[in-house]
Formats: sequence, structure tokens, C-alpha cells
Amino acid sequence: PQVLTSPLPWAGLLLQEMTMAGLHELRFTEEKPLLRGQEGELENSDVFLSTVDTDWKEHDIETPYGLLHVVIRGSPKGNRPAILTYHDVGLNHKLCFNTFFNYEDMQEITKHFVVCHVDAPGQQAGASQFPQGYQYPSMDQLAAMLPSVVQHFGFKYVIGIGVGAGAYVLAKFALIFPDLVEGLVLVNIDPNGKGWIDWAAAKLSGLTSTLPDTVLSHLFSQEELMNNTELVQSYRQQISSVVNQFNLQLFLNMYN
Repeated sequence: PQVLTSPLPWAGLLLQEMTMAGLHELRFTEEKPLLRGQEGELENSDVFLSTVDTDWKEHDIETPYGLLHVVIRGSPKGNRPAILTYHDVGLNHKLCFNTFFNYEDMQEITKHFVVCHVDAPGQQAGASQFPQGYQYPSMDQLAAMLPSVVQHFGFKYVIGIGVGAGAYVLAKFALIFPDLVEGLVLVNIDPNGKGWIDWAAAKLSGLTSTLPDTVLSHLFSQEELMNNTELVQSYRQQISSVVNQFNLQLFLNMYN
């Protein structure tokens, strides 16, 4: 599969990948930056959870390592790949991708493709808390859950869009199942998350962090956190209230 890891706006990356996939008959414009004004858009927490239409359908899919919550719009169209997303740790598909996919320019792209959002186990809004002692899937196992999604919907192959931990899962998926992946757009991929050195440094400094603060330090730079913008505050509120904190801790521990 083709892999794109450039920090350029996702729309440009996705357009390049569609060209690589041989979809030359589709014509889109990039005259306006897709992420224009993103801070202003995200500062209102309602934007995180808004939806443009009611075409999205939810599914819980059995996999070898447990259930996966998936939200899908559209149906496979000929030989075109499906767009499959995987979110970062601390988020879910709504928090990570809604604003991006709600942009008019992005809708012009996605109306030609089926879009499938995958939530990591237990990270979707309203998820039941896992029982004490539950063994969260490893990163390799999270990747190995995705062929069940592809098979369930009858996709021939997918273009994956992953952010952070989700980018790592999709990269693993492509390495293990290359025939199922046409291409990848990987944003802020980090195969290790925060390592033991970061953990030890925090312990030695005597600092204690709440779970949302730990996630925010992964999502934002130190300068952004110090400025404590409305965007950071909005993310803190959403991470605290939307994602089950016990389940989130399990995912974060596995990623680290």
C-alpha cells in the first residue's frame, strides 16, 4: 500500500492517495484550505458531536478480540476503496474526525466513497465500562480486529486515515494484511506513545497528572498547554465527559 505521513492538511493527502488508487475520473478542488479556522470551529464543544445528516449507521462487529463499534455511511461503490478511519488515544471517531468530515470540501470527496469510522474498544460515547481485570487488546490485536470489519461490509480494500495511536494501528494493519489496504494517510504517527523515561521523569519531578491532562500532553505541545486556549479547555472537557475514563486508561496503558 501507499503510505503518506506528511504533515500537510489531510484533504491534500487524501486527494493524492485517491489519485494513487487510480480514481482519475474524480475531480476535486483544493482552492480553500480544508482546516481553515479550525481553532474557532473547535472551540465550541457542540461542533465535536454535531452531525450533518442521519445517514450514519452504527454496528457492533464481532472480531477475534472482542466487539468493535463501527459507524458507516454509504455502501461499497464498484472497485473504489472504502475510507476507514481510526482515532487517537483519548478520543473517539466523533471527537477526532467529525469536524474534518463535516467540512464542505471533504463532503465533496466522501460522497463518492463509503466512509467507515472505527472506535477502539470501549472508546465510543456511551460505552459500557469494562470489568475489573479485563485484558485490553494489544496494538497488534487491535490491528488484527480490522479484517473482520472489512469482511463484514464486503470491502475489497480500504484507504486508512489514522491519527496518533490510530495511525499506528492502521500501519500495523497494512503490514499484516497488505492486500486489504490500498493506501494510508497517517497523521502524527508515534509507535511508542510516551515511554518509561517520560513516566520516570514525571515521577521524579513530583508532578501528578489527571488522565485528561496526560492525554492532552499527547495531543498538544507544551506551548499550547501553557497558553490554555479555549481549544485545549474544550478538549479537556470532552475527554473527561464523553470517553469512559476506565476504558480510556486501559487503551492508554496499552499504547504506552
